Amino acid sequence: MKSYRKELWMHTESRVAFLNITKEVEQCLKESKIKEGLLLCNAMHITASVFINDDESGLHEDFKNWLEKLAPEKPYSRYNHNTYEDNGDSHLKRSIMGREVVVAVTNGRLDFGPWEQIFYGEFDGMRDKRVLVKIIGE
Repeated sequence: MKSYRKELWMHTESRVAFLNITKEVEQCLKESKIKEGLLLCNAMHITASVFINDDESGLHEDFKNWLEKLAPEKPYSRYNHNTYEDNGDSHLKRSIMGREVVVAVTNGRLDFGPWEQIFYGEFDGMRDKRVLVKIIGE
């Protein structure tokens, strides 16, 4: 069984953002030369997420609005964590959107359903963060 590992670096210009990273992940799969197996893609920071969904801007705005209703950024006094930092809401948003995705690899391609793509979700941005791509298989 072969194994491949690569870190992708992310940097957003805003506090909250969704980036389509499907092409970068597909490039990792190509580099790995793995044809059959599993691909894990996960955020390596506790205020960021990796998830699968549709690449539709209205949906992304819906996610932002929904998450802000569930875990508003302000007032900062709302969160006990904010006695340490001012990103308590970001931790909660990450918990809701998830840490990672696992995708089957079939015939050297990501085995997606219709419209599925991989996204990096940032909830406390404007600094460098990492995403891990780990692929195992033959």
